[in-house]
Amino acid sequence: MIDVQHWLSALPPGVIYLIVAGVIGVESMGVPLPGEIVLVSSALLAATGVVEPEWVASAAAFGAIVGDSIGYAIGRRGGRPLLARLGRRFPKHLGPAQLARAEQSFARHGVWAVFFGRFVALLRILAGPLAGALHVPYRRFLLANAAGGLVWAFGTTYLLYSVGRAAEHWLKDISWAGLVIAVLAGLGSTWWLRRRAHRVASAEVAADVEAASGGQSAAVAPGGDPVRSGDER
Repeated sequence: MIDVQHWLSALPPGVIYLIVAGVIGVESMGVPLPGEIVLVSSALLAATGVVEPEWVASAAAFGAIVGDSIGYAIGRRGGRPLLARLGRRFPKHLGPAQLARAEQSFARHGVWAVFFGRFVALLRILAGPLAGALHVPYRRFLLANAAGGLVWAFGTTYLLYSVGRAAEHWLKDISWAGLVIAVLAGLGSTWWLRRRAHRVASAEVAADVEAASGGQSAAVAPGGDPVRSGDER
């Protein structure tokens, strides 16, 4: 991430805003790209005065909303075969296991999976195409998509910007402290959200296994004793 920030710092502000919108937009279409890393790096640059935080957040929100909408249209047109092709192309990010977890989230949480999916790496990539493939009504999708994109973009940007500015103000003698604190804050929030997502996924799998095992009753012999595979009649 430090390399990304160093590379972005050498570019004009306008180009940085375009890169933020472009990378996050393409990621939201269903292509695994480091959208969150680009946003965090740009927010840290805003804390040092290289770019303006409102433009970073606006570019991120624009990319997220437009990219998810394009991903929705692609998913609605391509359906499950498209998701299967993406899974073969990006097995580590969009393989059958990842797709199954994303579908479980949609089945259990409906359109809220789009909103909260913006904060989870897997659903951030799959939300648009998967919602389209599952024929989620576009108006409901757009509302959740726009709300999640705005909260994620502006919340992440201004959280890191505020932490970085505060650190710079109070720790002027240690110039790198603001960067370290901001990076730790970003990594900590990301770790917490991913851990929560993994817990939810594990709980869902456990519930499905319990439900499946509960639906199977043991075979019972006419006399009342269980029938074993090795018994001979």
